[in-house]
Amino acid sequence: MRRALDRLYDAAAWLAALFLIGTLAMVLMGIVGRPIGWYVPGTDAYAGYCMAASGFLALAHTLKRNEHIRVSLVLERSPSGMRRGLELWALAVATLLAAAFAWYSTRLAFQSWQFNDVSTGTDATPLWIPQIAMAAGTLVLFVAFVDELVLEWRGARTRSTPAEALHNE
Repeated sequence: MRRALDRLYDAAAWLAALFLIGTLAMVLMGIVGRPIGWYVPGTDAYAGYCMAASGFLALAHTLKRNEHIRVSLVLERSPSGMRRGLELWALAVATLLAAAFAWYSTRLAFQSWQFNDVSTGTDATPLWIPQIAMAAGTLVLFVAFVDELVLEWRGARTRSTPAEALHNE
């Protein structure tokens, strides 16, 4: 099961990387095409769709690699028993929020398909197509939060804490 979940997170990350390349391709197509008088309608919209897909599909992989920004000031100063309770509470709330996000983004994509909703831009893309990536990304994020919650509950979750605080000035 562990290997299947890790493959799911990695596959979503690879898709995110491909969509990031798609963003680059759309931007370059617009930049290179402008001076030579070659215009492809909708490149700006497609770049936006690719960027959104990349962001949503990368969420679970980022979570599983402990790369999400966390405010751990309270956790660092809490006793270990309380720390575990706070971790469980935070993961349970995050799981519920991810479930709601996945439900509503999937519902949005389905309704866009159902009502034949199209983009108002020059591309006139059916909106359910770019919304599928958002729905898929939030579903995989939900699975990742359930995974983290179960690992924490079983005491098998690993944490990486930096040796020293980051200094951004």
